[in-house]
Amino acid sequence: MNEKNFILASGSPQRKALLAQVGLSPKAIIPADIDESERKNEKPSAYVKRMAREKALSVAARFPHEIVLGADTIVVVGTKILHKSQSDEGQRHVMQLLSGKAHRVISAVCVIDANGKASVRVNSTRILMKHLSAKEIDDYVASHEWMGCCGYKIEGMLAAYVKKMVGSYSGVVGLPLYETRNLLLGVGIK
Repeated sequence: MNEKNFILASGSPQRKALLAQVGLSPKAIIPADIDESERKNEKPSAYVKRMAREKALSVAARFPHEIVLGADTIVVVGTKILHKSQSDEGQRHVMQLLSGKAHRVISAVCVIDANGKASVRVNSTRILMKHLSAKEIDDYVASHEWMGCCGYKIEGMLAAYVKKMVGSYSGVVGLPLYETRNLLLGVGIK
């Protein structure tokens, strides 16, 4: 696969694999190191857009006149954003929150063009999770496949617990490919 003339502002192996799936290989992968704290009264969609933009801008500031792709994905229950669990107990709580409920996975993607102009798109997917037994929760927590992501990884064993999904599978994995490809096409990346 030919490298394309853009930088991916993410160290996520899932995002790199999703890009490869549609023939897009960044010329460089440079994770953004930013503060990901929520602002007071910030709505989930505003937060995820801001994170994608700030990640892309952070890398673009270090590489002027380069095209930079940044992204962020969050899991939202009601209006509460679920952040990355730091412990098995924290993840157990996340799974209890999701059990038997509908929730949203919101992904934002931002492309900074060679002139520094930012374009952002958002994708929201609704997921209905089956009611999880205590054993299913324990097994999922023990798998540790949730480590490093907010909430869970849909591409793993959790897929067997999803009753219904309306939206973008790639967005749930971490990069909505429809929106990403269109943003990159808009700046000349084919």
